[in-house]
Amino acid sequence: MDRNNPLDLDLEGVSTPCFVVDERTLLQNLAILKHVQNRAGCRILLALKAFAMFRVFPLLRKSLHGVCASSPHEARLGYEEFKGEVHTFAAAYSDAQMRKVMRYSNVVVFNSFSQWNRFRPFLQNASKDIQCGIRVNPEHSEGKVPLYDPCAFGSRLGVRRSQFEGEDLTGISGLHFHTLCEHNVDALERTLRVFEEKYGSFLKGMKWVNFGGGHHITRADYDVERLCRLILDFKSRYSLQVYLEPGEAVALNAGILITTVLDIVQNDMPIAVLDTSVPCHMPDVLEMPYRPEVAGAGLPQAKAHTYRLTGLSCLAGDVAGEYSFDRPLHVGQRLAFLDMAHYTMVKTNTFNGVTLPEIALYDHKSDSVKVIRTFGYEDYRMRLS
Repeated sequence: MDRNNPLDLDLEGVSTPCFVVDERTLLQNLAILKHVQNRAGCRILLALKAFAMFRVFPLLRKSLHGVCASSPHEARLGYEEFKGEVHTFAAAYSDAQMRKVMRYSNVVVFNSFSQWNRFRPFLQNASKDIQCGIRVNPEHSEGKVPLYDPCAFGSRLGVRRSQFEGEDLTGISGLHFHTLCEHNVDALERTLRVFEEKYGSFLKGMKWVNFGGGHHITRADYDVERLCRLILDFKSRYSLQVYLEPGEAVALNAGILITTVLDIVQNDMPIAVLDTSVPCHMPDVLEMPYRPEVAGAGLPQAKAHTYRLTGLSCLAGDVAGEYSFDRPLHVGQRLAFLDMAHYTMVKTNTFNGVTLPEIALYDHKSDSVKVIRTFGYEDYRMRLS
């Protein structure tokens, strides 16, 4: 993606705020993921927690094998709209949730032996064959941000090696681990070494292992061939089906959030108020936290004119960051936040009654933007009572 001309798109022709997803970039990402599947003989699932734009599922399922879900709603969406494999994991299930998950899932992964033992009779009496797995916690951290580190101190996620003692694995078809977040293959290599040391003895007789998500496979500097060799070496030792479940890698650099400058105020510095909202439309910016890139903008003071970009809500911290531009901003000007397809649309909310952005697809061949979803008052109202 050209950082100065995102998607080669005329921003003035799009109503705002609007998420615009580029089909061409999705196809480029899918080509890389398909190569990994073909080269390494693994299966790649879409992590719905990162990207759940079901309008493009027909495109995605030409390359990917299915989805991984974290709730009955995600499982249902994958079952009804993706029409591939559905693997579901949750930290815990209620009886009602388990009945729904079983209806839509091919694989159900449990976070503890107590949950597995509780729901084993449910699975044994299911009307279809459902494979079951256990998520493990290898106690090996690769993440730098504790909020996104499933192996951090006190984590509730995954079964530690010591907790396997005395447990009956009859009926368990595979193990699942997850330690990564936007990582290259070296982090997976270190994790896999620890996983094998701790859990390798349990793999005999199992059918699959899930290497989790967080693999930044479609990033320009990702070592794709090293990933393929790593998977092939693992399969040569254990003869198991290997699953990967990236979310971000599927939609990396495939979308932007277009916004309009509504006002410019002077309080200690020039402040541009936009028709978007960070907590409503880009919550990961505050949760991670991180500074999203803006097309054509630089770091503060790097260019002639520096502004703080802020949002609509009443939250004092509704701030994306400080950016510099070659020319002064003006009311009515369009700006584009980059790489906004993943962990954005799935996390939007209507705090303050702020309207959700439209969702659109961009087709390079016809140079056209097609709005496929708009939101209004009823979307806000019906969430509350």
